[in-house]
Amino acid sequence: MGNDRSIAQHFGENLAELLANKIVGVYGDFPKKKYIDAISRKCGDFALSKRIELHADELFNFLPKNFKEASSILVSILGEENENETGMFSVFYWIMPVGKFVEKYGLEHFDESMDAVEEITKRNTGEYAVRPFIRQYPEQSLTKMKQWAKSDNFHLRRLASEGLRPKLPWATKLDTFIDNPLPVFEILEMLKEDEVMFVKKSVANHLTDWLKVNKMPTVSLIKKWEKTDNKNTKWIVKRATRKIPLN
Repeated sequence: MGNDRSIAQHFGENLAELLANKIVGVYGDFPKKKYIDAISRKCGDFALSKRIELHADELFNFLPKNFKEASSILVSILGEENENETGMFSVFYWIMPVGKFVEKYGLEHFDESMDAVEEITKRNTGEYAVRPFIRQYPEQSLTKMKQWAKSDNFHLRRLASEGLRPKLPWATKLDTFIDNPLPVFEILEMLKEDEVMFVKKSVANHLTDWLKVNKMPTVSLIKKWEKTDNKNTKWIVKRATRKIPLN
């Protein structure tokens, strides 16, 4: 789409119309005009992140207050799954406010929110939406992410890694497992031989994060992985260590 400023222009009144039309198709009581007017009036000079949050807030204002009902409506507009190894700024960019809605308003509804994150990730990404849940429900989240790591869907396998990254770009630091990364490493072990590049890059970048925040156990893990003959694991190790020496 271009730089942040040009990208942000896609998240104003034009996105409000797109989302409103999709929602009205499954929830006829949605006040389309009020939603579009609210976004148009308030987005002003907002940068991208603030525009996405504004959409999430106005969706909260105009959708049913019952989170299960509201999230069900939003999930039902997501449409076909993304078959490509792409990130946020592509055909499914318009889903980003849905992820923010779950992130902000679903924290007291773990199961419903994780179901929504699964569907979001199959089109866009749930790597940001999932992080507050990891902080509040670490054990439940790890259990869910182990399930994702074994999924046939490569987007979910990627999320099992990407969502747990301690230094995910454009996100606040996730320090839940900084002192004890072993539960996270168990999940990375499940992904170390993945053949999909989208997943491999995430695992490699994830390891690079750990080399920055807790190096000793990460070096031990990588040295163990270095002994493998698996070409995918070898690729991950090479990429993870290309800028940070293990010594």
